[in-house]
Amino acid sequence: MTDTTSSPETNETTEATTLEATPETPETQTTSATETEPTPDSPAEHPAHPMHKVLSFVRRSGRLDARLQRAWDNYADDYLLDIAPAAGSLDVREGFTLDHDYVRRTWGNDNPLIIEIGTGQGENVVAAAESRPDENFLALEVYDPGVAHTLLLAGKRSLKSIRVAQVNAPELFKACADGVAAEVWTFFPDPWPKMKHHKRRIVQPELAGEIRRTLTEGGIWRIATDIEDYALHVHEVMDDLDGWRNEGGITVSLPTGHVGKGNAELAADMPHADFTESTRFEGRVLTNFEKKGLAAGRVIHDFTYRKA
Repeated sequence: MTDTTSSPETNETTEATTLEATPETPETQTTSATETEPTPDSPAEHPAHPMHKVLSFVRRSGRLDARLQRAWDNYADDYLLDIAPAAGSLDVREGFTLDHDYVRRTWGNDNPLIIEIGTGQGENVVAAAESRPDENFLALEVYDPGVAHTLLLAGKRSLKSIRVAQVNAPELFKACADGVAAEVWTFFPDPWPKMKHHKRRIVQPELAGEIRRTLTEGGIWRIATDIEDYALHVHEVMDDLDGWRNEGGITVSLPTGHVGKGNAELAADMPHADFTESTRFEGRVLTNFEKKGLAAGRVIHDFTYRKA
């Protein structure tokens, strides 16, 4: 739930940031940039080296204040999964598999698993874990402050059903066994507003394929954004993708062309078409992040895609 620009969005994460991050959260969802890649504000226009990963966030160092450092020290052993190959790495270590046996060993039960990409400050996933004790939650976040704040919220509530993984979301889903998760949530991912950076958006066909494989039969991927251009992007990626069914029940009108950063007003004069979306997901708490978007007059777009 992290973002750039004036959006209340984030972190996809998966995986679970930003060159133009909002002050609300250090987010992620879902993925970090290498030091060799140009930033969105860099004059470099060359394509990424073919061996480089295209990531949905840019790795930033995030200093922890005393309160968050105490939270990390006090609660990391209880909640933070040790699945990276080395300290500071956002990769998943070779040989690791997130399967039903791992869930049973880690959470101590066989309850349904919900994975949130780009947890941000942890407000939503912690509230969900507190209100839905019969489900297991895995929060994916790449930024240290977001991870620490999620640990703090979970630890203060002594929650047993939540774990946090500080890894790149796409790498995590590659390590997931078939059918291990009941739902995946991606709320307010980084919109990457510049046209040349749309390839960094977390919602992409390749990740959709990994998520579909990870979901149980009939499992759901829930997505939300307050960026109109990102809503169009989600429809373009997901609506006609094999193996998914759009479960929405409301019709929205969107421009049929994309606009770049700073040109959102041009969308009003573009041809529009009707698309199917969902009503607001009741299981998502109204975070400070989302409140800011609503206060700024932005429309929230919710999506419910079911594995078909």
